[in-house]
Amino acid sequence: MSTKTYPHNKLIVILGPTASGKSELSIELAKKFNGEVVSADSRQIYQEMNIGTAKVTKREMNNISHYLIDIIKPDQEFTLAQFKQKAIRIIKDIQKRGKIPFLVGGTGLYIQSIVDNLDIPDVKPNKKLRDGLEKLSNQELLSQLKKLDPDTANSIDFHNKRRLIRALEVCLITKKPFSKQKKKGKKLFDTLQIGISLDKKTLEQRISQRADKMIKKGLIKEVGNLLIRYKTSLPSLNSIGYTEIIQYLENKISLDQAKSLINQHSLQYAKRQITWFKRDKRIHWIQNENQAEKLIKNFLK
Repeated sequence: MSTKTYPHNKLIVILGPTASGKSELSIELAKKFNGEVVSADSRQIYQEMNIGTAKVTKREMNNISHYLIDIIKPDQEFTLAQFKQKAIRIIKDIQKRGKIPFLVGGTGLYIQSIVDNLDIPDVKPNKKLRDGLEKLSNQELLSQLKKLDPDTANSIDFHNKRRLIRALEVCLITKKPFSKQKKKGKKLFDTLQIGISLDKKTLEQRISQRADKMIKKGLIKEVGNLLIRYKTSLPSLNSIGYTEIIQYLENKISLDQAKSLINQHSLQYAKRQITWFKRDKRIHWIQNENQAEKLIKNFLK
């Protein structure tokens, strides 16, 4: 690759399923390659939701600047278009300062919006329509979405009610599938995409260990504090780790059942993430940090 654009237009993406170790790897790589991290995680945008979203702590960041974490309250709206706008501005600023931006996360649509410069439909939220959709269960929303837009239904996070409602809202207002409206624009960045590949057993172990760790770190207290200030029906709280602990706090299930469900739902989500990412043949899949380093060195030459 040409050295002329370096470092002004280079972007490195670190992606992979939940619990695959993206944060740790990106921090190590950012230290070695003078980088800063831009989060592409649709749950880490929320303030006050730290343990259940596996957010990196200030200490874990190891003096590496992180962006697009803790930017809105759990009851605030945040669209894909807003993410794209903010992320592009931050990436360009990092490049301007001669550093390497690392876009890191597992939210496929967030990553694709940047890599492919998606032209996202500017559909304003419709309160009346949303209020109606809010009354439906996730399963009912997904069934509707499958009829209107099978492509989006197959890749969306089933536990993220906000995403389900938004995809349906766009389909119903525009009378077109959401997936068909995301047109690719002219590439903004010279991008290297690196995916973390784990075998099924290792991934299952990591997911299980993380659920235990979250409970020990104080997930129950975190959820309890959120419920003092926010309604359980909020889309932000309708996500893995929070839904199950809310059920436990409402005495609907035991703590062991909650843990088991967190594991089960996380694994299902990881499988959907892998399916989504495997469609992009530009992603270089790696098993360890050394492989990632080699790819980056060649890319930055």
